[in-house]
Amino acid sequence: MMPSLTAAEVAALVGGEIFHGPAERPISGANSLEQATPTDAAFFGNARYLPALRRTRAGVVLVPVDFDTAGMAADDPLRAATLIQVENPTLAFSKLVEKFAPPAPSHAPGVAPSAVVGRDVKLGAGVSIQPQAVIEAGAEIGDRTVIGAGCFVGQGVVIGEDCQLHPRVVLREGTILGRRVIIQPGAVIGGDGFGFQLHAGRHIKIPQLGGVRIDDDVEIGANTTIDRARFGYTHIGEGTKIDNLVMLAHNVSTGPHCLIVAQAGVSGSTRLGKYVTLAGQAGIVGHIEIGDRAVIAAKSGASKDVPPDSVLFGMIGEPIQQARANLVNVRRLPKLLEKMKKLEAELAELKTLAAETGGGRRLFGNPDADAASVEA
Repeated sequence: MMPSLTAAEVAALVGGEIFHGPAERPISGANSLEQATPTDAAFFGNARYLPALRRTRAGVVLVPVDFDTAGMAADDPLRAATLIQVENPTLAFSKLVEKFAPPAPSHAPGVAPSAVVGRDVKLGAGVSIQPQAVIEAGAEIGDRTVIGAGCFVGQGVVIGEDCQLHPRVVLREGTILGRRVIIQPGAVIGGDGFGFQLHAGRHIKIPQLGGVRIDDDVEIGANTTIDRARFGYTHIGEGTKIDNLVMLAHNVSTGPHCLIVAQAGVSGSTRLGKYVTLAGQAGIVGHIEIGDRAVIAAKSGASKDVPPDSVLFGMIGEPIQQARANLVNVRRLPKLLEKMKKLEAELAELKTLAAETGGGRRLFGNPDADAASVEA
């Protein structure tokens, strides 16, 4: 049965303050502004959703501390809601969602009968190995970690405490996970890097002998791939969050607390600083450095080192000769614009001079008429 809270209890839970509407209003759920009912709480954290806020039927709305009701009309539907001011509506609403969410799936400690656990495997206290998981020889799994159904943990893999591997995750040999790492279904960690050398007309495979090291509190999305290093480690820094369908190549290194969004790809041996953001479908070439706090916008590319705090946008595929010519021409645009402004100013001066001297007809009039006048 879903819990029920009053608006006052909601305010206490999220650390907010009621500044409009009744404190005794009952709330039994959390929903979006568009879908909320009078017994739901919702939140408003971005100005783009102001129209939805004005139409919402939510009983309680979490709003920023600077939210002002002065502009609301007397018949505004929002006046019927209880408004709670909070420092961060998004984070505050997350607490509320956790309160009303059904319990998370629990996994009893132990090894399922259909799981396969190799020799010399070390299992910490409270570890749960789900059906059809395979744990190869010499692996180490920390306390309270859950290995989901159908996962594969390779030889000698080390997994820290309180990790969660959802179903069908693959951890190849040479992979090391820190604590509280979450990996969503279908991710493959430690597959071979894409390394080949053309020799005598054939692509010769270059051995990939390194591993992958993932620090504490990293989350990795579904069907993401992180390749093993050619030597040493591919490294994912503490607190980094990686979305679904991301590809990180061999020997890539990220600093702590990076955000890497869906379908982004990073080529081999590239290094990301701390708090770097790669937006959706961003593409990064190999062997470069992305500075701290840099942002590579959606569908954009980085082909050389990116300084800290930079924001990069834009990458259009076209025939390379034309692309090079376009780049040159774009760089010329500021100078061309300056020349055009000067020419326009000079033309305006000529027109003014012509008007003052009466020579405007000869300078700017009909050329044929001017010629006939001269002959006369």
